[in-house]
Amino acid sequence: MISNFSFPTRIVFGPGAIERLPEEMAARGMKRPLLVTDAGLAKTAVLERVQRYAPGSVLYTGVDPNPTEKNVLEGTAFYKEQGCDSVIGLGGGSPLDAAKAIRLKATHDLPLAEYDDLIDGWKKVSADVPPFIAIATTAGTGSEVGRSTVITIAKTNRKTVIFSPFLIPSVALNDPELTIDLPPGVTAGTGMDAYTHNVESYLAKGFHPLCDAIALEGTRLASENLPLVMDNPRNVEARGLMMMSSMMGAIAFQKGLGATHSLAHPLSSEFGMHHGTANAVLLPYVLEFNREASRERLATLARQAGVADLIERTRELNGLCRIALRLRDYGIPEDSLPMLAGKAIEDGCHLSNPRPCSVDDLLMLYRQAW
Repeated sequence: MISNFSFPTRIVFGPGAIERLPEEMAARGMKRPLLVTDAGLAKTAVLERVQRYAPGSVLYTGVDPNPTEKNVLEGTAFYKEQGCDSVIGLGGGSPLDAAKAIRLKATHDLPLAEYDDLIDGWKKVSADVPPFIAIATTAGTGSEVGRSTVITIAKTNRKTVIFSPFLIPSVALNDPELTIDLPPGVTAGTGMDAYTHNVESYLAKGFHPLCDAIALEGTRLASENLPLVMDNPRNVEARGLMMMSSMMGAIAFQKGLGATHSLAHPLSSEFGMHHGTANAVLLPYVLEFNREASRERLATLARQAGVADLIERTRELNGLCRIALRLRDYGIPEDSLPMLAGKAIEDGCHLSNPRPCSVDDLLMLYRQAW
């Protein structure tokens, strides 16, 4: 069997990394980049700091907490109106994913749905895309090192994965100082997102020892450092190690994810639930569902993280992060669960879950978490 392995993202990492932005722009001939972020981050000192290093940038803040096709199309139109020549993404997974999709649509004319990974849309993506610098302000999705973007398509109202090696950022600037002032709830949700990516990647079906090794260490880093960050938000070293765990999770999940993500995606597209928080709530139930199919790998994860039981550690982390433990706590109506299960079975992430999932299994998991 032939396998393909690739880890090509260039990463500038560490406190003060944002100061490298001017030289990275100059190296790529970026004179008028579209600076993509969200309305919340646009009100912070982080944006002002980044704009000082990119004085020729044009600001676009029209990104929803779960980015939509509308956000992307409006951003692309603005990119062209303003005569932009490149893209800078600033923020968590939502602005970075939107920025990737705007980068794609700047030079690719097909509807976004045509690039859906479930229908091999990656074959329609070419190298003809503008330069793109990704600047993460959370330690969660790791979108700054990934080759995919997740956008909710209007026609289906389904979170759709668009994948291509050509979507990998030209360079990622990861400066943990930019994460210090995150609200505790955002730190918690994004941190559990990074943890979930690493755990699900390691448990996913498939042969990828490189991703497995990265996911093991990424799990350990999140398990050890997320409590430190929650206890002391200004712990720059722990913030940096959470950013590293986030990147490692995003690198590892090219192997695949699992049922947690298939369950979480409709909660965001249908009810606007924060993706990382949805993962945190659902992960203990999915791990229990997978226990027999993943017993050895769960034990290996626990040993690497230095804990007795990985599932119990997951519950502990949710408690330390003060994450409410039930979907009802986030306003998810009980009568929506069958509809959500129908959406979840259409999501490709469960296909690499270590235990096969039926729609009835997914509904059962929703009900357990509700």
